[in-house]
Amino acid sequence: MDSGQAYIFDVFGTLVDWRSSIARQVADVLPQVDANAFALDWRSRYQPAMERVRAGERDYVPVDVLHREMLDETLAEFGVDVPDRSIFARAWEKLGSWPGVSDQLADLRQRALIAPCSNGSIALMTRLARFAGLPWDTVLGADIAQNYKPVPQVYLSNCAVLGLAPEQVTMVACHNDDLVAARAAGLRTAFIARPTEYGPDQDFDLEPAQDWDEVVTDLAQLATRPSLVSR
Repeated sequence: MDSGQAYIFDVFGTLVDWRSSIARQVADVLPQVDANAFALDWRSRYQPAMERVRAGERDYVPVDVLHREMLDETLAEFGVDVPDRSIFARAWEKLGSWPGVSDQLADLRQRALIAPCSNGSIALMTRLARFAGLPWDTVLGADIAQNYKPVPQVYLSNCAVLGLAPEQVTMVACHNDDLVAARAAGLRTAFIARPTEYGPDQDFDLEPAQDWDEVVTDLAQLATRPSLVSR
């Protein structure tokens, strides 16, 4: 393993299929609602909730707190109530990965350090790793910087915790805006499309928006790049 470089990953969407996973859990508890629409509505509140933290309008709180607040709003939007909302308390820790992800990460881990760089809390990411079989070397993310991507300090603090310079670290994501921010912070970038993250009618992030350092169709390809052993 080359401990002098690392791959850090966006998780929601890039590694796990949050939409289908949340929809399945919603359907079990609220069979009367459109579970897919509920999942999408819940997720649609994610960026606005984090933006209040990024803009300094509220202190940093782990995303778990935001998820609960967003859940309350989505339940109200759908006109339903769940007396025991703890049923959903850890829904985001129980997301299935895209096919092959666990094995592909394990293969890459033989060649470089791997870790999440997610807006999910360390607690959430740790439990999700156990559920989805994500074989991290360590768990990083927004909690390290006490702020949310795409704030540069999130990427930079994650590199610093690994003892690596930004140019020694590759950010992997299916979201072009995540990679724009990572590149601006000095990291290398790798894009993989997840064209059904938001469903079959998704019309964004279907292809790379820039000439990212690596563009792959399968995470296993990252472990076979010649540049991996030359840096």
